[in-house]
Amino acid sequence: MAISMPSILKERKYPFIFIFFFLLVFVAFLLVSDSQSPILIATSNFLRPQPFSSNPTSSSESSTRLSSDLKSPSASNATIDSSIPFSSDSRASSESGAPLPSDPINPPTSNATSDSSIPFSSDPKSSSDSSTPLSSDPDDLPTSNATSDSSIPFSSDPESSSESSAPLSFSDSKHPPASNATSDGSIPFSSDPFPPVSNSSYESSVSIPEDPKNPPLSEAAPETEIRSSPVSNASLGSGILSSNDSATTNINSNASTGTVDNANPAAAAATNYNQVADIEWEACKGPVAVDYIPCLDNWKAIKALRSRRHMEHRERHCPDPSPRCLVPLPEGYKIPVLWPKSRDMIWYNNVPHPKLVEYKKDQRWVMKKGEYFYFPGGGTQFRNGVNFYINSIEKTLPGSEWGKKTRVILDVGCGVASFGGALLGRNIITMSLAPKDEHEAQIQFALERGIPAVLSVIGTRRLPFPDNSFDLIHCARCRVHWNADGGKPMLELNRILRPGGYFIWSATPVYKKDDWHKNIWRTIVALTETICWTQVTRSFFRSSHIGVAIFQKPVLSSCYHTRKENKPPLCDMSSRPSNSWYEPLDSCLVPLQDDAPKWPSAWPERLADKPPRLPSEPDGEEMYKGDTRHWSALVSEVYLGGLGVNWSSVRNVMDMNAGYGGFAAALISLPVWVMNVVPVPVQEPDALPVIYDRGLIGIYHDWCESFNTYPRTYDLLHASSLFGNLTKRCDVIEIAAEMDRILRPGGYLVVQDSTEVLTEVSPILRSLHWSVNVYQDQFLVGKKDFWRPA
Repeated sequence: MAISMPSILKERKYPFIFIFFFLLVFVAFLLVSDSQSPILIATSNFLRPQPFSSNPTSSSESSTRLSSDLKSPSASNATIDSSIPFSSDSRASSESGAPLPSDPINPPTSNATSDSSIPFSSDPKSSSDSSTPLSSDPDDLPTSNATSDSSIPFSSDPESSSESSAPLSFSDSKHPPASNATSDGSIPFSSDPFPPVSNSSYESSVSIPEDPKNPPLSEAAPETEIRSSPVSNASLGSGILSSNDSATTNINSNASTGTVDNANPAAAAATNYNQVADIEWEACKGPVAVDYIPCLDNWKAIKALRSRRHMEHRERHCPDPSPRCLVPLPEGYKIPVLWPKSRDMIWYNNVPHPKLVEYKKDQRWVMKKGEYFYFPGGGTQFRNGVNFYINSIEKTLPGSEWGKKTRVILDVGCGVASFGGALLGRNIITMSLAPKDEHEAQIQFALERGIPAVLSVIGTRRLPFPDNSFDLIHCARCRVHWNADGGKPMLELNRILRPGGYFIWSATPVYKKDDWHKNIWRTIVALTETICWTQVTRSFFRSSHIGVAIFQKPVLSSCYHTRKENKPPLCDMSSRPSNSWYEPLDSCLVPLQDDAPKWPSAWPERLADKPPRLPSEPDGEEMYKGDTRHWSALVSEVYLGGLGVNWSSVRNVMDMNAGYGGFAAALISLPVWVMNVVPVPVQEPDALPVIYDRGLIGIYHDWCESFNTYPRTYDLLHASSLFGNLTKRCDVIEIAAEMDRILRPGGYLVVQDSTEVLTEVSPILRSLHWSVNVYQDQFLVGKKDFWRPA
């Protein structure tokens, strides 16, 4: 019997019933079909993370060829309850020419919980549809957005809401303009785009939608229960209390991770990346905790010194064991002002030390205006401004060819580094150097401004630089007694000055005629003659009322052998340590080889040409070129676009294991500078002389100890193949605490290493409440949050 269609459908009185009938049939078909349904396959492929397309280690030319599609990290980004991820401002990246985060259009799906989670956009305009807009009026700031753990990830662009802020695009990307200050010296900020750090708690059911084009700036680590045994506070004798006892490092898997599949190494590694180390972190305590530098603030060791005559109390005295406490933030700390504006102004609350404002008021080192410190370019010897001073020296020394032949400079006793800051616009990179002394926070000012600087002193030990490295050394009233202790400070300058390089001494003995100053001048001249330096000029600039003397180091050693007296004697190089780490100052003269390498090529060819001191071992040049190609490819294809790093917020970079400086060379087109660290013990051949030959700067350092810098001074730390050998000598927890001390909130740590290293480092970083992503089991990207232990 034929089945007839109901008359009600024939008459088409209710067509929707007919449609509904076929939809039911279609749904039933999907339910009984297997998972190979084309629809399910398409949906699954759309949501599945996209891995690397190739192996980074498989390059025929020693370069790492990786796909730039790194949008899907292996590790989850679950945020803790009540976290407030902020979106970064895409305008900052687009204006600076720096690449945007990995996928600004389709950010990865967030695993944040909905409880009290308030995702903000950093762009006030993007929340116009919200009932709670973000105010840019500093007098009408919203209720504090701090979470219960005081974690406040901010946008990285402090000028994003200011119409008067200058864009970060440069006509010459290698050499950004030196200053964006207005001609009348005013500060071009119309409002305060950031609320200060607060310890208050804030919960709200109001949800301000994220800007879909701007992925969150920071995602905190997953919340986990910490069940470590109590750790006692051990005094470091410096007014700082730190947890130095062995912390519990048992690794507890995050509840969202599930069990480990031992048969699947990739799954096991991904599981380990999401684990959180069971460490009970404590805050450093004491009057100097906010600016704590462990190896320079060890007052127990300093008080035990037998002498301070030769600045022994300004040298390194590291506590043993190294501290594990976390340095607190200054009250009201904000994401730093971006470069190049930071060269001329910084937030007062980030470096709240006003002593120099009054102490150097007449010399205009630094001025305070509202919520900012402002740097007008003054200095003890810069009465008409630092640029006038530099121009005067250039006229006096035309053969120096600044920015071409003269590329790498050391500024001894640098103050707030206005000299080095002004030279950046002339293709010169300056290592600004000063001790931690009564000139409060001068190096901290320099680094907050985005100017290369390091804490050190010419005391009883060699500076952490290789022989024959700086093209020029500058001292403007640097208060170093060059003739002290038999002239050892001057011999140290001679050691690190490149043959044919210049020493510029700007000081009162150069021009003052009283007996005391004249006696100092005669002593310095006699000392320079014993080391065969030539006096190039002795000038007095009447308009600024300063005197400048310029000396030149010899190129050949012939003069050393024709001196009337062999004093100081020539050093015996066969028994002399090759690097300067913790070595005493020389009382001898480092000889010059007659076949010594020539002066490097002019900048910028110097960066790519064969360095004069490249080791002459077989295949040495090819290894060097291969290293350069490797980093050029890796940075362009992976680091700049595939690791989620917002390069527009990065200025101060440290390469913790620099090799030949290939990473720094690959970043040369960005408005960043890199401190290249060659770890101690130095692996032969020593690569640091090559780094200086390339026109870059660097330093020796042992990562089992604290680095000579203030807290919160670097935007990005890079560690390639560092931790494997390092963890055999050092406690990885202490290294993590040191990296947390150095890195600014919102800053990045990028680790390229083995899976074993990443699985060891990741849980410790997550215990610090950092967000951690791992890409292709070889790149770990950690991002520091504002979290500090109570």
